[in-house]
Amino acid sequence: MGKLRQDLRYTLRTLAKAPGFTAVAVLTLALGIGANTAIFSVLNGVVLSPLPYQQPDRLVVVWGNIGHIIAVSNPNFRDWRRTAASFQSMAAFDDAQVDLTGPGIAASPEHLDAKNISSGFFSTLGVKLALGREFSADEDRQGGARVAIISERLWRDRFGGNPQVLGRPVTLDGVDYSIVGVISSQFHFGTKDSDVYVPVGQADPIWVNDRTIHSLMIFGRLKTGVTLAQAQDEMNAIQANLDRTYPADRGMTTTAIPLKQVLVGDVSATLILIMGAVGLVLLIACANVANLLLARSKSRSREFAIRSALGASRGRIAQQLLTESVLLSLAGGCLGVAAARPTLRLIVALVPGLPRPENIGVHPAVLLFAFALSILVGIVFGLAPALSSGKADVETALKEGGRSASSIRTPAQRTLVIVQMAITVVLLVGAGLLFRTIRQLWQVNPGFDADHVLTFKVGLSPSATTPASMRASFLQFVERIRQTSGVQSAELTALVPLSQQDNSGPFWVGAQAPPSLAEMPRAVFYWVGPDYLRTMQISLVRGRFFTAADTVNTPRSVVIDRVLARDYFHDADPVGQNMLIPHWGMAHVIGVVDHVHHWELGDSSQYVQNQIYASLYQLPDSFVPVFYRNMAVAVRSPLDTATLMPSIKAAVYGEGNKQPIYAVESMRDLLSNSMSTQRLPMTLLGAFAILALLLACVGIYGVISYSVMQRVRELGVRMALGAQRADVLRMILGEGMGLALVGLIGGAAAAMVLTRVLSSFSHLLYGVRGSDPVTFVAIAVVLLGVSALACYIPARRATKVDPVVALRYE
Repeated sequence: MGKLRQDLRYTLRTLAKAPGFTAVAVLTLALGIGANTAIFSVLNGVVLSPLPYQQPDRLVVVWGNIGHIIAVSNPNFRDWRRTAASFQSMAAFDDAQVDLTGPGIAASPEHLDAKNISSGFFSTLGVKLALGREFSADEDRQGGARVAIISERLWRDRFGGNPQVLGRPVTLDGVDYSIVGVISSQFHFGTKDSDVYVPVGQADPIWVNDRTIHSLMIFGRLKTGVTLAQAQDEMNAIQANLDRTYPADRGMTTTAIPLKQVLVGDVSATLILIMGAVGLVLLIACANVANLLLARSKSRSREFAIRSALGASRGRIAQQLLTESVLLSLAGGCLGVAAARPTLRLIVALVPGLPRPENIGVHPAVLLFAFALSILVGIVFGLAPALSSGKADVETALKEGGRSASSIRTPAQRTLVIVQMAITVVLLVGAGLLFRTIRQLWQVNPGFDADHVLTFKVGLSPSATTPASMRASFLQFVERIRQTSGVQSAELTALVPLSQQDNSGPFWVGAQAPPSLAEMPRAVFYWVGPDYLRTMQISLVRGRFFTAADTVNTPRSVVIDRVLARDYFHDADPVGQNMLIPHWGMAHVIGVVDHVHHWELGDSSQYVQNQIYASLYQLPDSFVPVFYRNMAVAVRSPLDTATLMPSIKAAVYGEGNKQPIYAVESMRDLLSNSMSTQRLPMTLLGAFAILALLLACVGIYGVISYSVMQRVRELGVRMALGAQRADVLRMILGEGMGLALVGLIGGAAAAMVLTRVLSSFSHLLYGVRGSDPVTFVAIAVVLLGVSALACYIPARRATKVDPVVALRYE
């Protein structure tokens, strides 16, 4: 410890005497360590840390499976919960939205995210309420008492945090509920938090009691000692029995997945990929600082020689140099951790759908990671100068007085520059491929014209309590919107493309449905008004679209998309054919329209592609409360959102300020958001690639510049013997560009491995091959150009060496 204190004091004095070197080294390391700390914070918060529930490893999601996983019907859930012996308890939920109109401190209506949940939802998770209790089994059924659990945020905003809130009424969608509990603001579940929880058993009886309507997510807590495989086997046996009992369940099996895997999704693999990329940036930073230390150690060769002559061992000198490098790394680590906090806020803002954002931060585990990484980095980049110091010839160093004819022919420095260049190529290629993917996605025709289209949702008016009044209310305000100045067209729709909402269901071509659910195809259903095609500018391929004459009193009709027509009608004309729509009956096909990209611009084959349009005017009365609950409006107007929305709100609020407007988005924004899967890795890889390019160029500049400084005598001799300035310039540039070229070739070979990794992520690349020649050529040109600039500056300085001054100096 005495030697360590001595080394620390000496290191601080040495670094203080070289403030420029110290600042450059610390900032370089801060960039690398800070970037790694920020990405590890995201990885730790999203993937590594356990879910904030009691014994989260025993929580399992159970899906239905008909060749792909689907949600589960409420009758299935009730049968599963009653008979499954592998689970300590099971619960169900479904995301919803409600309009709060009173009572409370605030008088204005408020649209809230909500969840329909089963009894036992919170106890299955192992979460306690801040106030009150959760629902009982008797309340979670048709005819049960109307009860609700509210969030702590709603409790404080609308009820002033009054502890006597239990038992007070709250009006949701025009219905009074009694508050029985308050859930803490620390509770998070899924990608968005809810303000209201109501019993799922009290939801619309149309879907609550129907086995063919799959809308619930089911999760359960495994009993102690029960494995996931055992639970899976039991659930398949239970479902097989239901398959024999109920025709609607035929062909369906189950799939059990850990809850954490479901909540995190595909982002874990992307984050691991990005963590590997940012690790490469840190390697470049280490190589840069190692080069600086190697150059500095050569200038200190006389110092090392004197210390060796006075009896210092090689190990003692190496210890001193490692102390210096670790201290530099710790200083860079502290600065990097400070920079990681704003970086995290930026990442969360750039990726609004990132799972578990509340768990992302600079936590103790992250600080421990940063500390350990700083120590490791300090040892790694300090090894090269520490080992090279032991190879110094004491007698030669003392005779030369510390001057040497060093050049970039030093193997260690040359290798570090090549490694920097190779790593930079890998990162630039990855970012380039993702950038090309984004460009390809922007060129995809979504099937509609996204320019000048604004979408928003409107809650139901509390006075609209019957299907007829609901229809009348929406038809009146959409007509007022059409008359608003600047509006070209407007129409109602129950579903907006690229909004990540699902309204898929089964259908069948012909009169006889297949015997099992697994054999019945599915389609995305758009319930729209007759002016929807003109508003979205979707092309009509054949037949006609709906008119105001298509009502509940006329024969049911549907319009299908080009994909469904091709796959199920082949060469036959689908217009005039019949289709069976469960819960609605037989419908006539009256037209065919272009396919619309509903899920994302690069639609994956795992999603439902068939699309069916039905008229809102033909919506049965029993369906009206369900679909009109969150009706959307699509408006085409050349005016921007800020200019148009005040007029639209005035039109909607024509009957009074009782219908909240929410989810205001332009279709152009929805198009952009649909590329978030590719945008996150592209943005981060691009930022890291630019950082790597900057560090690599600084590295090659530093090495060439130091080489020129150490070769002043050699250059003076060359020019005294007749070498021209162009010859010197060409020589220095050639040495530097040779290193860059070797790094480029090695990096291109390594990048081919990365492209295979990116290609294995089917959701990352679209319309671009991993070995895309355009990307590789562009990266080569950029890297060689920037490297040439980095080499030219010190090379030009070398041409200005005065031979007389150089030789006199020696």
